[in-house]
Amino acid sequence: MRELLGIMLRKEGFDVVVADSRAMAASVLAKGPVDMVITDVKLPDGDGIEILRHIKAAAPETLVIVMTAFGSTQTAVAALKLGAHDYLTKPFEMLEVKARVRSLLKAKSYSDAVREASERDLRIAREIQMGLLPADVPARTKGTGLDVHALLDPAQQVGGDLYEVLRLADDRVLVAVGDVSGKGIPAALFMAVTMTLLRSMARQAATPDEILRRVNDELLDQNPRGMFVTLQCLIFDLSKRRVTCSSAGHHQAALVAPGQPPRLVFPSSGRVLGLLPDNDLPAETLELKPGETLVLFTDGVSEAFSPDQELFGEDRLLAHLASTPGANARETAMGVLDAVRRHAAGAKQSDDITIVAVRYVPGS
Repeated sequence: MRELLGIMLRKEGFDVVVADSRAMAASVLAKGPVDMVITDVKLPDGDGIEILRHIKAAAPETLVIVMTAFGSTQTAVAALKLGAHDYLTKPFEMLEVKARVRSLLKAKSYSDAVREASERDLRIAREIQMGLLPADVPARTKGTGLDVHALLDPAQQVGGDLYEVLRLADDRVLVAVGDVSGKGIPAALFMAVTMTLLRSMARQAATPDEILRRVNDELLDQNPRGMFVTLQCLIFDLSKRRVTCSSAGHHQAALVAPGQPPRLVFPSSGRVLGLLPDNDLPAETLELKPGETLVLFTDGVSEAFSPDQELFGEDRLLAHLASTPGANARETAMGVLDAVRRHAAGAKQSDDITIVAVRYVPGS
């Protein structure tokens, strides 16, 4: 029967490999992907259901048809529950086999084409989204005494995190970090709108709290899906050696100061942006001291999970910064990302990761 199926399918134009045991089938599958596997439930050296489990774990896109003896309905149902795409009851008609194989492969071909088109569109969307972020941060902070390094690692091909670095004047620099609700294309679109509004309002308002109020007002006008964004906005006034922060639902930043343990700063916060009017957005100011580093981050850092579902958390972040503060902004930001990845230990990334480190080095 095995040889007969192989001959018949080759005549239909298919490239067929015939395996006479579970071990041989596993060897064939290990050499590369196949479009379809037809397997009997009972094999000379084991169980066809185990082949099905192996395929679903290693190559879930592979189609599987299982063959069962007449009257083995329960076995067929069990196979379908495990992910088989169809089943054949022996004895069977060759015309039925050919029809089912062609039907399933035609559906797979269409599904593959749709997936490839979607992945292509997502790649383009990612390129566009990354293009919205500041391209040359060092050029924007040159001569200010600020060493800034920013990175964004989306959980999916596109996401809702954002960061901004704007030179408002010779001695004024805006740094912002945000996190849009949700993921994927809707979050990426909302992120793009927020970025545009932030840049526009930063040139119209003098303080971070006023900038966020104006962004909130504009988002309220056109937000049919009820999305929102947390946003932390800092303005560095280098002539006065101080930084002022306003936060809209975003968590605190971390401050690394020479000779002191790292700590969280800027605890005050208003509501998230985009949902409600009359948002009370307080502002807090800190004195800038040489050698200090501010670390801004999104939930992808503090809420990163380990394989046993343990959060990275802010305590681990502070402990890492205490032991490995970094000699410059880049080392600090990359060090935090590395610490998060070590904690995750290969676990699936659940949220976008954005880290911005700002180090004050007067005279640089």
